[in-house]
Amino acid sequence: MRALCVSIHDVAPATWAACRTLMAAIAEVDPRLPLTLLVVPDYHALGHGVPAGYRAWLNHRISAGDEIALHGYTHRDEAPPAAGMSDALRRRFYTAGEGEFAALSREAALRKLAAADGWCATQGWRAHGFVAPAWLMSRGTWDALSAFDFQYTTTLGRFHLLREGRSIRAPSLVYSARSPWRRWMSQQWNDVLSGAVREAPLVRLGLHPADAQHPELVAHAQRVLDRMRWGRTGMTKIEYAQLARKL
Repeated sequence: MRALCVSIHDVAPATWAACRTLMAAIAEVDPRLPLTLLVVPDYHALGHGVPAGYRAWLNHRISAGDEIALHGYTHRDEAPPAAGMSDALRRRFYTAGEGEFAALSREAALRKLAAADGWCATQGWRAHGFVAPAWLMSRGTWDALSAFDFQYTTTLGRFHLLREGRSIRAPSLVYSARSPWRRWMSQQWNDVLSGAVREAPLVRLGLHPADAQHPELVAHAQRVLDRMRWGRTGMTKIEYAQLARKL
C-alpha cells in the first residue's frame, strides 16, 4: 500500500484562522482526507493559553479522525548562538530562527519535551508523535526522545519509527512563502518532486499558516494534492506508523 500523509504545521491560537483556511482548501480536494495537526503549545511564547473555541475545534477535529502531534513548545530557537557559519545559516536563514530543537542539549530538550507533553495531557489529548520545527533536531534531542512514549518523528525526507529504531523514505513537499522567489521556486520544485516520488511508500504534504496568505500557493497545493492522492491511501501519521510497524 502506498500512503499519503497531509499535515498542517504550527497549529496554535495565533494561527487558527490561517489553519482553517488551509483545511478548507484541502477539503475542497478531498473532504474525507484525515489530517495530522502539528500543534505548538505556546507559539512564539505569546502566552495565549488554550481558548475555549480553539480547544473545542481541536476536539472536533480529533473526533472526526484527525490526529494531533506535538510540534515543539514555542517554535522559537532560543539556544546559544551558533559557533560556525554553516550552523548559523541553517538556524537563522533556513529556519528564520524557528528551529527550536536544532541546537539543544539533552537536558534542555528533555525540559521542552516534558513541558509540551504535559501541556498536551492537561488538555486531555494524547500525542503519539513529535515533529521538531523545521525538522531540525540536535543529537541531544534525539537522545531525549527515548525518555518519552512517542511512536514516531519525522525529518524532511524520512519517517522514523522510534520504538523500532528504523526509518522509511518519506519525501515531503512543502512551500516557502517568505519571498516571491521562494514561492515561485517551491512551486517548481514541488511539481518536479511530486512526479519523482510516485513509487515511494509514503509521500507527505506539509502546509504552513503563512501559505494561506498566498492564494497561488494554496491553489498549487490543491493541484499537487489532487495528483498525489490517486493510487494512495490518505492517513494520519500515527495510522502510517501502525501500518509500517507490520511491514
